[in-house]
Amino acid sequence: EVQLVESGGGLVQAGGSLRLSCAASGFSFDDYIIGWLRQAPGKEREGVSCISSSDGSTYYADSVKGRFTISVDRAKNTVYLQMNSLKPEDTAVYYCAADIWMNSVVAGQPDYWGQGTQVTVSS
Repeated sequence: EVQLVESGGGLVQAGGSLRLSCAASGFSFDDYIIGWLRQAPGKEREGVSCISSSDGSTYYADSVKGRFTISVDRAKNTVYLQMNSLKPEDTAVYYCAADIWMNSVVAGQPDYWGQGTQVTVSS
């Protein structure tokens, strides 16, 4: 059974930082693209960032480039999203996501996703 368990969300002031973690299990970690989606109230779910643990290739949405960094710990089957210089518009539920295709995660339509963790950035 595929499991993606997020942690690390919370409330932070604008300009602050948070680190999200996603512990993955139930599938071959190296065969999948792991990443993060987010969904703000009244908005479509969007792909934020993703990484291939096999070759290290990454994707970042334009809105987070230069502020967010994705990384992977293959020994722990865990993906991290370091979020710096947070803005109120980053407020959303963040979901860990997995798919064999990067385009599916980028499009916000992965095969698997977790329960989500709330990130709230106050102004």
